[in-house]
Amino acid sequence: MTKRDLVMRIAEETALTQQQVFAVLQKCLDYITDALVKGDTVEFRDFGVFEVKMRKPRIGRNPNKPKNTVTIPGRKVVKFKAGKHMKARVLKS
Repeated sequence: MTKRDLVMRIAEETALTQQQVFAVLQKCLDYITDALVKGDTVEFRDFGVFEVKMRKPRIGRNPNKPKNTVTIPGRKVVKFKAGKHMKARVLKS
């Protein structure tokens, strides 16, 4: 499912236009991104939790030249942990 698919489905089920739904959805995604940039955790009950974690630095190797090692620096990554109801629904299907 894409953002466009989501906008179209919500617009069909509500009295809102696609432009209005798109604006609300985009603003929502912007606020989630802003919170993650600040290092905050974003939690939606029964859906899941988005949080920023620090990935440790590690050693990598080029498969074509396994003798050469490369240090891969640590960096921030966004992790998602599914909520209880989401897990249950996905496991049922």
